[in-house]
Amino acid sequence: MEKVIDENKQGQSLVLDQKEGNTKKLFIESYGCQMNFSDSEIVASILYENGYNTTQNLEDADLVLVNTCSIRDKAEQTIRKRLEKYNAVKKINPSMKVGVLGCMAERLKSQFLEEEKIVDMVVGPDAYKDLPNLLAEVEEGRDAINVILSKEETYGDISPVRLNSNGVNAFVSITRGCDNMCTFCVVPFTRGRERSREPQSIIDEIQDLYDRGFKEVTLLGQNVDSYLWYGGGLKKDFDKATEMQKATSVDFAQLLDKCATLFPKMRFRFSTSNPQDMHVEVIETMAKHHNICKYIHLPVQSGSTRILQEMNRQHTREEYIALIDKIYAIIPDISLSQDMIAGFPTETEEDHQDTLSLMEYVKYDFGFMFAYSERPGTLAARKMEDDVPEEVKKRRLNEIIDLQQRIGLERTQRFIGQEVEVLIEKESKRSDAHWSGRNSQNTVVVFPKENYKVGEFVMVKITDCTAATLIGEAVGYSEIMN
Repeated sequence: MEKVIDENKQGQSLVLDQKEGNTKKLFIESYGCQMNFSDSEIVASILYENGYNTTQNLEDADLVLVNTCSIRDKAEQTIRKRLEKYNAVKKINPSMKVGVLGCMAERLKSQFLEEEKIVDMVVGPDAYKDLPNLLAEVEEGRDAINVILSKEETYGDISPVRLNSNGVNAFVSITRGCDNMCTFCVVPFTRGRERSREPQSIIDEIQDLYDRGFKEVTLLGQNVDSYLWYGGGLKKDFDKATEMQKATSVDFAQLLDKCATLFPKMRFRFSTSNPQDMHVEVIETMAKHHNICKYIHLPVQSGSTRILQEMNRQHTREEYIALIDKIYAIIPDISLSQDMIAGFPTETEEDHQDTLSLMEYVKYDFGFMFAYSERPGTLAARKMEDDVPEEVKKRRLNEIIDLQQRIGLERTQRFIGQEVEVLIEKESKRSDAHWSGRNSQNTVVVFPKENYKVGEFVMVKITDCTAATLIGEAVGYSEIMN
């Protein structure tokens, strides 16, 4: 799984300003990774221009869409329960249409439409521009489907509306699809081959966000480090490009450098990285710019080289450790986070101990940890027996989680006594007298409001912490405000 799934955001319904003259109501709900939430903004933008305003009241909707995730069985089961709820409402409001978007749409198209007959429309991740045509089909009483995966579509020409936005942080997609055929992962089959978005369209979108007062942008992709623009086309076809295309191509380090240089008063993050594509130029670019956050999400999945080979990961344990050493050497105050799978097929106790020892070595600040669940359609499901007993998976996962919590607390404690730069994002959940934001290393910081405002960069002296939150007091504005 090359994407971070924020459990707090699962099932959010999206709302934007109402457009005068729009007469239909759209209820859109998102599950899965940040790419799905970003895609929902694109979908809402397209439908906004085709007569739909959003609503948070399911019963009022003319059109209900759920943007789905296939990464874990739990996610699919949750979405099936939501579809049952939608169809219960549809019995009361028969004119309401229900559609499935995203990764499950591509994988379960025939089941949803033909066998179970629980939706009117199935739309894959590359077909959102076809929504108006598909809706016309549905209005005429026909089921509608488009799950064709594109070699070109990047939605670079659509300026997404910002849904449920705090006006401070925004996500900008720079790549779509994935070429890494990890045996546990369904993404290459649901999102297609990897292609990059034209750099100027990315800069234009960031400029628009800057003009509207946004202060932080996260560059998004299944695999952002392998961003490569050479005039369009698939990443895998770069070797067929002309000499001129190669000479004028833009890689991720160059794009990141350009963003940080053009917008010095904005902060930049990126997600997700793949170890084999995290080149030294990216790390050096991060070190060069104050406004590129000192945080990398760097999934490893296992600490055992044998299991990494079974997963078809393009790195060994030793290569991963060498990369970690390089990152710490160039950016000593970096924060790192991981994805980890417990109980992958054939995993032995020795393999599991390799994972624990790797975690001890790397000292991750955060982690996203899961027990292996077989995903239909993946290479692992087709060719490997899911042979690690559930109770063993559960124990190993608990050991990974316990270790991460201990290391995470140690890593959070290192900030006590320091002054850190914090971008104020929102009011603290626990106290309306405190602000909440994150430092460059992606750790949440809570401090008294005083006269500071959302969207301001503030220096905070850290006096205490919990396992995942820093506590302190503001001592003044950051230099980025000058």
